[in-house]
Amino acid sequence: MKKQFIPLVVNIPEHLQTHQFSFVVLEPSIAEQDYDAVMSSKSRLRQVFSENGQWPEDSMTLESNVEDLARHEREFNCRKSFAYAVLSPCHSRYIGCIYIEPTAARGFGCEVYLWVRDSEVELDGDLFSATKRWLSEQWPFEQAAFPGREIAWCDWTGVQNR
Repeated sequence: MKKQFIPLVVNIPEHLQTHQFSFVVLEPSIAEQDYDAVMSSKSRLRQVFSENGQWPEDSMTLESNVEDLARHEREFNCRKSFAYAVLSPCHSRYIGCIYIEPTAARGFGCEVYLWVRDSEVELDGDLFSATKRWLSEQWPFEQAAFPGREIAWCDWTGVQNR
């Protein structure tokens, strides 16, 4: 099991509200919306966490997604990693997700992965910018790594092994 990533004395934002986005803790009550977003965008999402990832599998079920979101919520509450659903400001649309993970790579305080569903792909750049700004303004990281975005996958392996 992962160890605590952020000490208890550090305030962790549970949400962010902008004119474009609302970030909320990823948890089981939004599993159906999350599942729909994931499964409707699965081919593109297989490039988010690694160069040729297997997630989400074609056989992924809503029940397994509920379990996955429960794990994300537990990890958030134990400060082991932080996952957020990205919704429209009034919560009427499920746009995507953000994951803030511990890293072993020197020079970085965390690894960050984010995605938008295929029907919201035009918001990807805005979400990336908002996430970078949020991390620099409200989180205790000097440098966040964005593998697959700011660091090519082929270079990320070398960064992790330094």
